[in-house]
Amino acid sequence: MPETIQQAISLQFSGKYDRQHAEQYLRKHREGLARRLSHWREEQLARKALTLAGDPTLVLDLPCGAGRFWPVLMEKENRVLIAADNSADMIDTARTYQPKTIQQGIRTLQTSAFDITLPDGAVDSIFCMRLLHHVGAAKHRIAILREFHRVTRDTVILSLWVDGNYKAWRRTRLERNRYWDTARDVQNRFVLPVVQVVQEFEQAGFRIVGQIDFVPLYAMWRVYVLRKTELTRGG
Repeated sequence: MPETIQQAISLQFSGKYDRQHAEQYLRKHREGLARRLSHWREEQLARKALTLAGDPTLVLDLPCGAGRFWPVLMEKENRVLIAADNSADMIDTARTYQPKTIQQGIRTLQTSAFDITLPDGAVDSIFCMRLLHHVGAAKHRIAILREFHRVTRDTVILSLWVDGNYKAWRRTRLERNRYWDTARDVQNRFVLPVVQVVQEFEQAGFRIVGQIDFVPLYAMWRVYVLRKTELTRGG
């Protein structure tokens, strides 16, 4: 594995998902009205994105986390889901707490988004929520996207934080005025310019099928549906 990818795998955010954190992550999306409404809206976005992707039959959910999207992903009667995560504790938590009725069509896999242990063209679509906004370096995002390009036969569904909205403007303004101490100096969530996002998609061999905003012109969250194209030479 290239050194740059080995470095990427050890990104600071990736090591914290032990069993305790996995269970906390699952609970936090069920607590309070605001979080429940946010989760409901994310499920809406997921359904719309799956429709734009052509309702794929074989889907890789990576990272699957604590299985938060399993009920939505398994709404299609004949869908087969490969639920994958770099954290074994996340997968175990999902198996423990998600409804047993939906788990019959789910296969779990511990693997990294940088080096997916599946063959070329293994799935119809890759569903990737709440990962790439943690990845600050363009070379690391492109490494992930190229691995997605290898493994999917057709589409990728992913979420990002993008600019061009009130929340991104406000975040940028606050960060300019904030005194950063040593502990706060390392960020693990990043807002990306839309122009840069599009360029990275194209560089990795994808074109945009559609995009859905969490709250248009207000929220940073955007879900993209991408379709695989041929990689250009040197891309």
